[in-house]
Amino acid sequence: MYKFDPNVIRVGISGCLVGQKVRFDGGHKRSDFCTEQLAEFVEFVPVCPEMAIGLGTPRPSIRLVNQGEEVIAQTAKGVDVTAALRDYGRNMAAQFSGLSGYVLCAKSPSCGMERVRVYHESGKGNAKEGVGIYTQELMQAQPLLPLEEDGRLTDALLRENFVTRVFALHDWQCLCHEGITAAGLIAFHSRYKYLLMAHHRESYLQLGKLLSDLSVDVSATADAYIEGLMQALSIIVTRKNHTNVLQHLQGYFKHMLNASQREELTDTITQYRQGILPLFAPITLLRHYLKEHPNEYLQQQVYLNPHPEALRLRYGI
Repeated sequence: MYKFDPNVIRVGISGCLVGQKVRFDGGHKRSDFCTEQLAEFVEFVPVCPEMAIGLGTPRPSIRLVNQGEEVIAQTAKGVDVTAALRDYGRNMAAQFSGLSGYVLCAKSPSCGMERVRVYHESGKGNAKEGVGIYTQELMQAQPLLPLEEDGRLTDALLRENFVTRVFALHDWQCLCHEGITAAGLIAFHSRYKYLLMAHHRESYLQLGKLLSDLSVDVSATADAYIEGLMQALSIIVTRKNHTNVLQHLQGYFKHMLNASQREELTDTITQYRQGILPLFAPITLLRHYLKEHPNEYLQQQVYLNPHPEALRLRYGI
């Protein structure tokens, strides 16, 4: 059982992605980003469902086969391993309440998150429309858990989005660990105001309205809140939305900066909007002015520090 630990961010991961030689051919698919960068800030929980159900390595490859009423996982020798993978997925998902994210092996018939090849029963043709059997169970049992595939993590926007969601969920789990209260919910939402606005302004407004009356059932409200938050954060932030939030933050310094500083901040935000500078540039400048002119409300905003700066995730977006 992987119980939640507020001092450790645990992230599940396909065993092959951390270098374990568990693939059907005896090899691995080690992810440099996960093992050399993200591993400094999270504790990985490696899992290989195919090894776990006793297939061994090397082993006959598995593929998804459409049998009309259902899609099954079948080895190259014709052995149906669907039930074994589903049972293992359900059993492991029940132990994963302490995880804050999961990195999956792309295209895998057991672990793939999307676009896994599904072969026709006749053996003729296939379509990239499947989801790995193990991952299906994980998604169903842990709908809030941020999931991403190794291949998609090469995309700077998807990478930053995934890590943001991982740290946000862990933050929420810490709140739950301490005990949900009305005051705690309000404080949490206040810290996430600008991050929510960047991802999905409508969700920010809806969640704020949700918290307007906490006199009835705080627990039920908290469940609805975190569902809405994680859905909103899964939306990739556009350059336009980032610019809008940056301009909101800029407004707090209107009467504190001199003309030259105001011009510099405006120009930096404009150059970000035009795609000349990365997001890191205006964020850094805002942080600099925030040190010179402390503001408790802004200093607590997750938007300015959603994940460790050492990951350099905002340098390329």
